[in-house]
Amino acid sequence: MTEFELFISSAAPLDPVACGVVHPCDEVSLMGAIESMQAGMIEPVLIGPESRILAEAEKASLSLKGARIINADHSHHAAEIAAELAEKGEVEGLMKGSLHTDELMHAILARSGLRTKRRMSHISRFNVPAYKKPLFITDPALNIRPDLAQKADIVQNAICLLQILGVERPKVAILSAVETINPSLVSTLDAAALCKMADRGQIVGGELDGPLAFDNAISMEAARVKGIKSNVAGQPDVLVVPDLESGNMLIKQLEYLAGAAGAGIVLGARVPVALTSRADPAASRVASAALMKLVAYAYRKKRP
Repeated sequence: MTEFELFISSAAPLDPVACGVVHPCDEVSLMGAIESMQAGMIEPVLIGPESRILAEAEKASLSLKGARIINADHSHHAAEIAAELAEKGEVEGLMKGSLHTDELMHAILARSGLRTKRRMSHISRFNVPAYKKPLFITDPALNIRPDLAQKADIVQNAICLLQILGVERPKVAILSAVETINPSLVSTLDAAALCKMADRGQIVGGELDGPLAFDNAISMEAARVKGIKSNVAGQPDVLVVPDLESGNMLIKQLEYLAGAAGAGIVLGARVPVALTSRADPAASRVASAALMKLVAYAYRKKRP
């Protein structure tokens, strides 16, 4: 069994959680929900035009036994119903179907009972063959050009997720193109400020260092050659990217060139949100549901 499969199996003994699957109106998103149900991760509440959901199930020869369907007129309506169910506590997590991410996030933000003090952010979990432990990357999917305050929330969200997953004090590398502070390169200034915020207790629970270039963030040898003394360099749990463009390119390079297996989740709301892509393999969709399930269980003890 691979490390990725072991991660998925770690969530299997827990009872499945009720999950609102928002507008699963294509084969891939509907199959992801059903596969996650069959793996014991979720009890799916399929929210969308019932006729389309049933047609997709028939086309893909999928059994919907065990799934509940709530009819919605269109994707916006489905997102609104899903957010309402989450606000009422009728589902403990949400899963994106075949609608735009912005539609789902807008519906969540429109519900005051789902908002927290922190900004929502996306974090990807990867098992990379060339790296010795799971690697988390944030934010590659939600915040386009986060400012310093938004990056602080992104970092804190990541630290909280790692702690839920059993990493007591996560090591967080703040990435830039270089490892020295350059006033012309805003990402280096943000990295330095984030580290000082952690020193002053404005970010808690993790060990931060940055700016770090990708090579010396991941490789102890690269850090040694460049004379970098750090408890994070060469052994991070989390990589914080400067913006969505760099993060998105990084995670796709890991998937398509490095053979990494990944999953993704959105934190910062009162329920976790599994974001899946049409290009995700089945294991990645189930792993995203597993992440959502583990976070949902943690939120039963302490809601954000």
